[in-house]
Amino acid sequence: MAGWAWAAASRCGTAHRDADGHRQDAVRVVAADGGVLIAVACDGAGSTFHGRYGAVISARTISQRAKAWVTAHALLPTPLLIDLWVAEARLSIIVAADRLGVAAGDFANTLVLAISDGEEVLTAHIGDGAVVAGLTVPNSLVVLSWPQGGEFAAETFFVTDTDPQLRIGSLRGWTIDRLAVMTDGLERLALDFSAAVAHPPFFDRLFGGMIAATAPGPCKPLSDALGRFLDADAVNARTTDDKTLVLAVMR
Repeated sequence: MAGWAWAAASRCGTAHRDADGHRQDAVRVVAADGGVLIAVACDGAGSTFHGRYGAVISARTISQRAKAWVTAHALLPTPLLIDLWVAEARLSIIVAADRLGVAAGDFANTLVLAISDGEEVLTAHIGDGAVVAGLTVPNSLVVLSWPQGGEFAAETFFVTDTDPQLRIGSLRGWTIDRLAVMTDGLERLALDFSAAVAHPPFFDRLFGGMIAATAPGPCKPLSDALGRFLDADAVNARTTDDKTLVLAVMR
């Protein structure tokens, strides 16, 4: 049976490394029955004390719920279910914050989710980051979900917001053989904002390296190589933020 092979890595940005040495991003990638990929990347707000914890809670809660649903029903979830899972993640954060005697906003984090069986991709997105899909015919890249900011520069939305601005999207009717999920630290390298498209040289190189993934499932050597790429001087020269990237190819 065909399925997704993937590499995933997350590295601390130089700004966080110089300040406190703590990475704020969290990432989880799992496969459900039927060759369905579930990839979640969350970015804890750097201005908060517990943003990393919030990112971990969101990524864990939503990936677990999605995997359980797909495994039990052999179907991709509905938008209503995704909305409920995000609400559950937010509630879990509220409970954790209450135990520590702090505001839920101290756990603020963004959310980027992609779920795909190769024939359809569901996305769920709060805040910045992006999801990019590769189509087999025509051979092209499509940005399925763009970063979303607030009213002011450098402002974004979070899972912990009273109105978190959850955006749910779907692409069907095309054969999808590549997927990328990223947090905002890579936006300026991976996306061409002036043309509103993905930046082909960035993805061509990285997806080209995925040829070494010959079987479905996680590929540790490629994940290690991806981590080295994210921490390279050439990348750090262009972004100081944490960088998280999931690359998946259909096998």
